[in-house]
Amino acid sequence: MSIIEKIVAFCCRHAHAVVIAGVLAALVGSLYTANHFAMDTDSSTLISPNLPWRKQMARFDKLFPQRNNLILVVIDSPTADRANWAADTLAAKLAQNKVLFPAVRRPDGGPFFERNGLLFLSEQEVRDTTQKLVTAQPFLGALAADPSLRGVMDSLSTALMGIAHGQAKLSDIDAPMTAFADTLEKAAQGKTQFLSWRTLFTGTAGGERLRTFIEVQPKLDYDALMPGEAAEKAIRNAARELGLTPANGVRVRLTGPVPLQDEEFATISQRADVMGIAMLLAVTLSLWLAVHSFRIIFCILATLFTGLSLTMAAGLLMIGVFNIISIAFVALFVGLGVDFAIQFAVRYRSERHHSNDLAAALKRAGRGVGVPLALAAAATAAGFYSFLPTDYVGVAELGLIAGMGMVIAFVLSITFLPALILMVKPAGEDESVGFKFFAPADRFLQTRRNAVLIAAGLAGLVALATVPFLKFDFNPLDLRNRHVESMSTLYDLMKDPQTSPNTIDVLAPSLDATDKLAGALSKNPLIGQILTLKSFVPDDQQKKLAMISDTAFLLDATLNPIAVKPPPTDNEIAASMTDAAGALRKAAGRRKTQAAQDARRLADVLGVVA
Repeated sequence: MSIIEKIVAFCCRHAHAVVIAGVLAALVGSLYTANHFAMDTDSSTLISPNLPWRKQMARFDKLFPQRNNLILVVIDSPTADRANWAADTLAAKLAQNKVLFPAVRRPDGGPFFERNGLLFLSEQEVRDTTQKLVTAQPFLGALAADPSLRGVMDSLSTALMGIAHGQAKLSDIDAPMTAFADTLEKAAQGKTQFLSWRTLFTGTAGGERLRTFIEVQPKLDYDALMPGEAAEKAIRNAARELGLTPANGVRVRLTGPVPLQDEEFATISQRADVMGIAMLLAVTLSLWLAVHSFRIIFCILATLFTGLSLTMAAGLLMIGVFNIISIAFVALFVGLGVDFAIQFAVRYRSERHHSNDLAAALKRAGRGVGVPLALAAAATAAGFYSFLPTDYVGVAELGLIAGMGMVIAFVLSITFLPALILMVKPAGEDESVGFKFFAPADRFLQTRRNAVLIAAGLAGLVALATVPFLKFDFNPLDLRNRHVESMSTLYDLMKDPQTSPNTIDVLAPSLDATDKLAGALSKNPLIGQILTLKSFVPDDQQKKLAMISDTAFLLDATLNPIAVKPPPTDNEIAASMTDAAGALRKAAGRRKTQAAQDARRLADVLGVVA
């Protein structure tokens, strides 16, 4: 009698005690799990902190903590003015909630760039911008003294007077006339069209200027499946409250490490309840096809949940806290652990068919299937324990728990399961185990086994020949759902080299060392752009400051008028629009130039709106 057969026989003789002990063990495991269950959803803890690159990353994060755990708010708008206004407004609102948002900043705006932004343009761009501002001085002055639609119309009328006296040409104001006409025409149709003052005064805004950013460092809750969910909801709610919606010409999206991680977890958890029920039904169906007895199915499921309870408690004892990888042992235990119980139960049915003695059939089942089960359990556990040497902590912990689970499942299959089957006393087996309709397949395999082996060998050789063509995708982003907001936004940012997150951070001991390293790296054709600290120090500052200072001196009185007119009435606005329309028609006359046609178009639109 083998040792496994002896164990089964002992458990059958003391069935009640074994079942009670198993139930008590399951209860203790469940209570321990309920009181000590903890799960860390911080994905940064999944890899060993002792790896060289992890140490470098930890050092970098310590030196630059403002880069850690970010939510990147991406704001798009048809005009640069509105995009910046939306970013400033939303950033100011978020900054009021210091508890949920300890840090909020504009990487592409804020007080620093408002004061020094022109210095980051090239010398020629600064010269062009300041010249355009000086050229627009009359318009700016009128608008500063009357910052309203009346002021816009009055300044347009003033410009047209200068054209009438030969001081300028109608083509000089063609761009503003077209912009005004487009905007007012849409307004007359009940549609929204935004006017960019920056475009009017400094030229067409580049595509990148229509997109602004806010970097948010939220307070994260690592006890939740999605640590940044509360912060992300608060950002979206704030945007809606401020009217930053597509209907108002503003699109707000979230991406960055925190939303990417949260939406990955959200994708995993979607329909988890439905999938869990489907898995349970699939297991139950498999059990019915295997054992054809609700009593035996009950015994197998009881064994399964007892083992799951013990494995979960053992996992908490061994590692203390589950992570998003190690918790996957549950699915592995259900899928593999139940197989031991099924194999024992099917062998029991076969033995029971030949002998109606329940206890004897259980003992013979232990003798017949015990060693194969032990070998399968050892092989499966060894496979999981092979994960232990990896630096991927999440996978190593998964291997540790799952390997222990296979041992627990095997032990319960030769102890708790036979004792429980003996207690519930299932009916005898009148028919042999198996499916009669598969009998021809069995006979074919027995009579044609050599041909089957040769065919399998040839198929294996063909598969082996395709190995050189096997491609491995090393990009972890391709494992994610491309259609969730954080991923679609990330891919959108990747299209622009200025906003692509595909970067490498390199630490150097000094600026001189940085320059040498940058020079060496610049020769690599795979590197598109290199930024150092010196990249953030504008060139030719003295020349640029001189141009900016001269322009500021010329425009000081223009932009800071002594008196500002009070807000106009509707009648005053209508009157100013009527006057401007008349001046436009007079300036255009009957000429057929593009500027004249645009002037007449604007006059017609003003007549409709007024």
